Amino acid sequence: MSRPEHPFAPFVRILGKGKKGSRSLTTEEAHEAMGMILDGQVRPEQLGAFLMLLRVKEEAPEELCGFVTAVRERLQVPSHLHADLDWSSYAGKKRRLPWFLLAALALAESGVRIFMHGARGHMPGRIYTEDMLELFGLVPCQDWQQVEAALEKDRFAFMSIDQLSPVLGDIIQLRSILGLRSPVHTLCRLLNPLGADFGIDGVFHPPYGPMHQRTGILLGVQHGLTVKGDGGEAELKPDSESDLQWILNGETYSESWPRLLTQRVVRDEDLNPQDLLRLWRGEIEHEYGEGAVLNTLAAVMKLMGRATAPADAVEMARGIWEGRDRKRY
Repeated sequence: MSRPEHPFAPFVRILGKGKKGSRSLTTEEAHEAMGMILDGQVRPEQLGAFLMLLRVKEEAPEELCGFVTAVRERLQVPSHLHADLDWSSYAGKKRRLPWFLLAALALAESGVRIFMHGARGHMPGRIYTEDMLELFGLVPCQDWQQVEAALEKDRFAFMSIDQLSPVLGDIIQLRSILGLRSPVHTLCRLLNPLGADFGIDGVFHPPYGPMHQRTGILLGVQHGLTVKGDGGEAELKPDSESDLQWILNGETYSESWPRLLTQRVVRDEDLNPQDLLRLWRGEIEHEYGEGAVLNTLAAVMKLMGRATAPADAVEMARGIWEGRDRKRY
């Protein structure tokens, strides 16, 4: 007697019927499939096959849109909780320190409510944002009450994907088992759990920038920025041009953002996270670090409609950075 087909099997079959028979999922199919994954209705072998078939095919914007909406429906965010800027941080840094964290903290101090979310530990040898928070006396939020309190106190809150969505957190950690990143890495960057009016995220591989952009349009994003940033984080390099994908007032376009420094800066031989705190306090000079802060802040100024030309945005960013309270942390 044959066993009945598992309800998730059709989604694996859609993706895996070969070159001529397979296709991408529709938004509705992706929504249903991700819902089953999040609700624990999928066998481990089905999940592995599903993720890797998507990885080989490359996720489509329609699929990502369905995935994101399924996750958002299960986050149970209090309706009154809101941030101005959603900032995703999932890649970690390997060759440079995460200078963008200083940009976020300076921006928060200037009055912008920032919700940052991310993951850590899935790639060896990388520096993850969550592990840097302690330097500044900050702690990852464990629930929405803590997010609300952090936003009120510091206008900056960080929550790990392990708290946001434990299932997605577990899937991200499968990278060391599967040997490849999965579409969940892209999905998490696009979540914007608090429905912020502005969003910034980073990618490492160039094709993912336009993919994020197209998905954003499907999700109704009005103001979003995807940065082909250092190490895959949302950080603009100061010593080379940066490829940016914009959504401004619901319209999309790409831009090559100019470098801030005239020459390339040699990488530090040793990465000392304490340099983040020292630069904030003005105890050291760091040409690359300060340049990364300024250029990243400048792009956010344009994203938020405070400046249009890069040069004007940089000057506005400089005012925010130089006006920071060096004794705050």
